[in-house]
Amino acid sequence: MSFLETVKIGLRALYVNKIRSMLTMLGIIVGVAAVVCVVSVGSGAREEVAEKLRTLGANLLVVRPGAEVSGGARLQSGTGHTLTQDDASAIGRDLGNVLAAAPILTQPNQVIAGNKNWATLVAGIDNDYLVAREWRIQMGRSFAADEADWGAKVAVVGSVIVEELFPGRSGIGETLRIGGVPFKVIGVLEEKGENSAGRSQDDVIFIPLSTAKSRVLGAVRGTRRDAMDYFLIKASDEHAMPAVEAGVTSLLRERHHLRPDAADDFSIENPADVLTANDAAAQTFGYLLVSIASVSLIVGGISIMNVMLVSVAERTREIGLRVAVGAQRFDIQIQVLVEAIVLAMVGGVLGVIAGCLGALAIAWQTGWPVLISPDAILLSCTFASLVGITFGLYPAYRASQLDPIVALRCE
Repeated sequence: MSFLETVKIGLRALYVNKIRSMLTMLGIIVGVAAVVCVVSVGSGAREEVAEKLRTLGANLLVVRPGAEVSGGARLQSGTGHTLTQDDASAIGRDLGNVLAAAPILTQPNQVIAGNKNWATLVAGIDNDYLVAREWRIQMGRSFAADEADWGAKVAVVGSVIVEELFPGRSGIGETLRIGGVPFKVIGVLEEKGENSAGRSQDDVIFIPLSTAKSRVLGAVRGTRRDAMDYFLIKASDEHAMPAVEAGVTSLLRERHHLRPDAADDFSIENPADVLTANDAAAQTFGYLLVSIASVSLIVGGISIMNVMLVSVAERTREIGLRVAVGAQRFDIQIQVLVEAIVLAMVGGVLGVIAGCLGALAIAWQTGWPVLISPDAILLSCTFASLVGITFGLYPAYRASQLDPIVALRCE
């Protein structure tokens, strides 16, 4: 008997018992769908973390002022006014492996352009900030050296500002007013998207730090006229990060004249650590869910083996007749294996479709990012095939070992 004819007999047997075949495939469908859905959601989460890291900028440290003490009570971190522009200059000048040390002064403000207005974040920066954030200018240019030094009324804006204040126009050369002071737009930044807190990074206006201090945001933070909100420190590479952090700590303690037993009056954060921890947690949780989903595949395989054993018992007389008329034991094995593999493969395909639809439904309902990976689909189908082969071997062996004389006597 040819291999093709054996396959046809196996498929015909499945078709005759359609309801039983569908119920048998259900475990495989659920298992594969769960694996594809979980892997897609997990891949989307990791891709989002990677994108956040990319938009944040690599090898970045954030130095924030310490906590302010008011009435004997210590307030939250960042409320103090202990960091100055000179501190940032000293870090960039005195420490090795530092590519940029950017002081920042920020404040929400209402911006007006023509008959439109928009509430946004206005930040005073120098060009080191764009270097630290790896933020490129999409159109126009950044601040010239003399503009940054002498308080020129120029601005570099994010894409959201252009959309809200200058719809249909590039924004370059336009004028907007911040706190009643007119500024000329000289550059538009490339899009960065949302940060880890969900706020748009493109809804921002950058002006020279000297201009922010003298004309818009004011030069006073608490009792310090030169205090900054925070610094961004960019290290030369990831391996230099610990040394840079230690150097910044030592230098700032020295500049702030802190005693050896005194606590730091500043804090240093690595924003990538939080995102990396989130990624690790999402990956671990994804592995857990995939493991749980894989149990469904095992259960589906056991169901296939059980049904094949029942099928062999029901068709004992048929198998005996085939052997009696010349079918080889190998032919019987192939027939039963084909039935098991087809059940697993069809269940795998239906499971992949259900998993993809489930992932898309989750993305639509919750707004979570999903990334349907071809690797996950291939892995699920391969695993389903292996389940079919593994759990079909024993029923196939049992069928091939039937004694034709005994089988023909069976009612």
